[in-house]
Formats: sequence, structure tokens, C-alpha cells
Amino acid sequence: MRTVVTLLRKDLLLELRALETVPAMILFSIVTFVIFHFALNREAIDGQLAAGVLTATLLFASMLAINRLFVAEREQGGFDAFLLAPVERSALLVAKAAALCLFLVVLELIAVPAFDVLLLGPALGPALLGLIAVLALADVALAVIGTLVSAIAVHARAREVIGPVIGLPLLIPALIATARALGPLLAAHTTGTPPSRWIAFLGLYDLVFALLAYAVFDFLLED
Repeated sequence: MRTVVTLLRKDLLLELRALETVPAMILFSIVTFVIFHFALNREAIDGQLAAGVLTATLLFASMLAINRLFVAEREQGGFDAFLLAPVERSALLVAKAAALCLFLVVLELIAVPAFDVLLLGPALGPALLGLIAVLALADVALAVIGTLVSAIAVHARAREVIGPVIGLPLLIPALIATARALGPLLAAHTTGTPPSRWIAFLGLYDLVFALLAYAVFDFLLED
């Protein structure tokens, strides 16, 4: 755990000093919402359409962070230093996934209110707790798959292309479940409770891919 905290602290300090990833994600999301606002030519959206717009925007914004997740280790020899250190290899996986998850949380703290102002018709208040639960499960899926994909893509020359090509197909089930869970929450007459089957699906998806990432991450570092 000490190793995880140290690695996580390093990533957060690098982001605070450079401010490269999170601001780019936020700007991308807001610009996307503005484009949808004028492209759809509607006063407001709700229900499944709103869920689809929000899910797709957060997905593509997260790709900006995924592509840069291991860049510092690749360019500054961090991989070699970590492999030589007497620590568990899985600590890097946990630290990177936690950093990516925190980046997504910061993004959503700004992007979701912006989405509410620019596009959403119904008020978010009644569905706020359900929305937080769904987005938390979606963030875990994005963080785990994103970390795994970034570890694979960082060794390739065209990592900006390899990441989305590998990551998007793996994320399709989670994205469908996220959009379906958000749809009733963003409807005009919401109960404030997301569908339990989609919540269960997201939880199972997170568990399966977390175990898979843990199992193969050591091999990715060595290769």
C-alpha cells in the first residue's frame, strides 16, 4: 500500500505541476456539449438521448488521459526503475488506475453541471445519488481498462491510435450498461433509482476486468 500511495502521489504531483491532462479533458467535454447543444437544435434533451450524449462525451474525454497515462514512465525511464525496485508489480497497476479514476472524478465534477446547464432538461436533484453510483462504477471500468490498454499501447509508436482501437471494443459492454442505467435517471419523470440489472452488470464487469488486469499486468511490464 505504501508503494501505491507513493506512485499515486507522484502522478498527482506531476499533473498539478503540468496541468496537461485534466484541463484538456474538461475543455473537450464542454466543447462537445456546446456542439451537441447547437447540432441537435433542441432546447433540452432527456432520457436515453441525454444518457447517450453524456456517456459518449465522458468516454472520449477519458481517452485523452488514457493515452498519456504511462508517457512519463516511457520517456523518463520509469519502467526500468520500477522493475529494478523490490516492490510488487501490481502496485503500479493500482496506482495508475486510481490516478485515472481521480482524473475522471474531477472531470465529472465540472462536466456534469455543464451538461445540466447546456443540454439537460430535467433537474439533476432527484437522480443525483443514482447518478453518482452509476458514474462511480463506470469510472472504475474506464480506469481498469484504460490502465491495461495504456500499458499495452505505450510501447507502440502510434500509441494514440492503438489505445482507442484496443480500448473501445473492450469498453463497449460497460458503456452500454452505463447509458442504459443513466437513461431512467435523466428522464423527465425519474424515480431516482437506476435499474438494478445494469448496476449489477457494471459491478460484475468491473470485478472481472480488475482480476484480468491484475493477472496479466506483470507480463505487460516485462515485455
